[in-house]
Amino acid sequence: MKKTILSAALFFLMFSKSNACAWDDSDYDYFNLFTQTIIKDKSYLPFLHTLSNRFYGHEHYEIPNENIESWQKFFGNSLSYLETQILVEKMPMKDLNDFKNGGAGNSILKKLGSYKKYEEAIDYLIEAKYLEPYMRINYVESPNSFYFEANENAENATQLNYDKTIAALTSLYNAAKIPEIKLRYGYQLVRFNHYTRHYTESTEAFKKYVQPLQLRTSPYFMALDQLAGAQRGLEMSQEANWNFFQVFMKSPNRRESAFVSMQLSDSASFNNILKRAQSPEDKNMAYFLLAYQDYSNPIPMMEKMYDIDPNSEILKVLAARSINELERNYLPVYFSDDNNATVNSTYQNTTAPTAKTETSGEISFWQTIKNFFSNLFSSDATETPKKGADQSDKDLLKNPNRLPFYTQNEYYGPPENTPQNFINDFAKLTSKIKEKSNDEFWQIADAYLLFLQKDYEKSSEILTKIKTTNPEYITEINRMKMLNDIVSQPKITAEYEDYLLKTYPQIFNDIASNTERPNYGYGVDQNSTQNFIRDILANRYFIQGEEGKSFLMSNNLSDLQYNPNSKLVKSVDEFYKKPNKSAFEQKIIAKNIDDVGDIDAFFNVIYGDREMRLANFDKAKTFYDQANNFKGIPRSSYSSYENGESEDAEYTATKLPANAYNGYKNISSLIFGHNVWESFESPESESMKSEDFTGFPFIKKEMNKSELAEAANQLKKLGSGTDEKAAEANQLLGNLLYNTSVLGYFREVFVMDLDNANSQKYQFYNNDHPTFKYYYKGFTSTSFIEPDNFDLSIGYYQKALTLSKDDEQKARILFQMASAEQGKYYQYEQKQSYDLKYDDPDYDKKQQAYVKNMDQTKNQKYRTYFAQLKKDYSHTKTLKSLEGSCTYFDYFMKRN
Repeated sequence: MKKTILSAALFFLMFSKSNACAWDDSDYDYFNLFTQTIIKDKSYLPFLHTLSNRFYGHEHYEIPNENIESWQKFFGNSLSYLETQILVEKMPMKDLNDFKNGGAGNSILKKLGSYKKYEEAIDYLIEAKYLEPYMRINYVESPNSFYFEANENAENATQLNYDKTIAALTSLYNAAKIPEIKLRYGYQLVRFNHYTRHYTESTEAFKKYVQPLQLRTSPYFMALDQLAGAQRGLEMSQEANWNFFQVFMKSPNRRESAFVSMQLSDSASFNNILKRAQSPEDKNMAYFLLAYQDYSNPIPMMEKMYDIDPNSEILKVLAARSINELERNYLPVYFSDDNNATVNSTYQNTTAPTAKTETSGEISFWQTIKNFFSNLFSSDATETPKKGADQSDKDLLKNPNRLPFYTQNEYYGPPENTPQNFINDFAKLTSKIKEKSNDEFWQIADAYLLFLQKDYEKSSEILTKIKTTNPEYITEINRMKMLNDIVSQPKITAEYEDYLLKTYPQIFNDIASNTERPNYGYGVDQNSTQNFIRDILANRYFIQGEEGKSFLMSNNLSDLQYNPNSKLVKSVDEFYKKPNKSAFEQKIIAKNIDDVGDIDAFFNVIYGDREMRLANFDKAKTFYDQANNFKGIPRSSYSSYENGESEDAEYTATKLPANAYNGYKNISSLIFGHNVWESFESPESESMKSEDFTGFPFIKKEMNKSELAEAANQLKKLGSGTDEKAAEANQLLGNLLYNTSVLGYFREVFVMDLDNANSQKYQFYNNDHPTFKYYYKGFTSTSFIEPDNFDLSIGYYQKALTLSKDDEQKARILFQMASAEQGKYYQYEQKQSYDLKYDDPDYDKKQQAYVKNMDQTKNQKYRTYFAQLKKDYSHTKTLKSLEGSCTYFDYFMKRN
């Protein structure tokens, strides 16, 4: 993992299961392939599915205001919608008064003709504009209010003279001849009484001034909205809910506020509405609200709505929401590679598999961080599906790790509301509805559900038969046809790659021209069709055994530095060196072979590092000799700004001092020394102490890796002798291997890192094998380094111990052997299975027993060299010095 990510992870762990990051957006956690907004009645857009806001689409859509449309109609459509909106909401009162007094007026008023033509309307607008700044309820602070303080100077309705305002509005109401204008004055009377907290007077005003007009135009529902608010103030909850319900149905522009105002917090509230609902329309809407409010499984309510009206527009809203909910489980932008996840596959004996019940689990940002510190790389053996180029189409289609499939997202709500995989019931309902409805929406929905269930052939058949002129439908159909085509392909061959470029040039041009890093980070807008296809292809290459291609579909070449495991590096290298790459490979995959300086040198450093960790010094040198053009380890430099982070793709090495280690050169001779005290943050001159290198002139003060490997080779030759110099040579080799292990001060040297600052590379839980099951997405957020073989360093130390005749030197060697043995214990400890639940009634007892058992194992099996040191070398100055510098060793020496 990048060290910049590590520091953030440590901080965010202090916050439990909450999205503390402003940029962590749940609506970007899945591939949004079905466009919810293709519903025809756009007034219901706010009630589509979203987890980012209270309502959907505020940043993209504006619901037409029926009040403006009502005025536009009143003025004989002589004004456009925008002009009417300006007149009603934005035009200064002065312009209206000038117009009334015979002034020329502005261009919009000129379109109306003379004042006399719309005298009552202009007079009303003048009065309304006078009242509008005050038309809000006065804030009364609650005794329990803690953190909210209203602006005491804010204008509100109580700042107007109540009696004079009521008298003026009543007079204007009585004087008005046009019912529509009279209704608007009635609305003002109801609203003014509501906002001055004259709730009873507000309800009476509605009965006296609004109801008798028997108009059901926009002002009526505006007044009804105010009446419901007054009834809420009078604690007439059932009446208020019913009237807000009417506003919700009839006033699209007020649906959001009416829904919030309804306060439908319990089943009794819904039952009261259902009891009063007489018309099919009312009942249909009541069921819609119930399904919208309780969304664990919307199908039962949708069945009721289907029985009432299969052509209902709001039924389509619920269908779009349901598909979106399923998408979040079938199409997450990232699948967890956690070996502890359970995967169950169910297939029919048909060409295409049926709906699956995998519960691999979509990984969230927080689960990623949790895995970071727990057991992301489990050592437990798991059965690996067949993988490789020789698989049949049948094997490939049945691979349980073939994307996409259903996953159960993390859920922290009450158990009764746990989301369900309702796709089968939903598919049955959709099939019924499409037979009775003439809207192509249901055919599209049916085809999409079949796509999620992996019945690509039937899905494509339905799509091909749909006849429509709706441009939004056509766009969705074409996208789905493409997705069915690509996702159903058993194997991605060279021929099929060529077919993709020729058949879908636009989308692959978009993928190729995308300059963003393919391995994008959490919270970034990832849910695009292009990125879904990228992931599908990465998954297909992965299960086909083409891991290099899979890696480069999701990552840049430079990302190998974060996870330089040998098997994957070899596969990527083979693709890089592949002659005659296809057009697809060059355009889509090879484009991610980014600037790492000399590419061959980059690979050779990784290979050489691995051989050094295995003590194959001569082989390592052959690789390092081919890496003289190594430019440095490429790192992205992050600069923090007030509004986020800026990424500069530069080599960190170019910013380092001339004598700093860059991944290849400027390695200190102290790499052969021993640590005085364990402090990775301290300068090497403080943490490390040099051995006597007098007899080893080939050990230079500063070396590159080729020179280091050569020095190790020379030491290995000298170490084959039987004299004191051989003992020293073996000790130095033991130091080299220990110092570059996960426990050593120079732990960064053979793992493609620039310094020894803590990161995921230096943990013990990622030992044994990298855990990638689907693709290499999220690669830089994980880490794998082949585990240290501490027996190698112990082996060299053992030779030195056998050959040495100096007790002080033997004491030092034994302490180093004990340190390496400690590394073996850490590796053993990490592999132990320990699944103790916090709610276990015997938690403390079991925890203590586990700790006791581990301590016994440690002391019995992994303190061999400490015990020998204590037994045979207590008389040495070295031991006394170690007791003073190593707290644990001092504790061990004082134990009985």
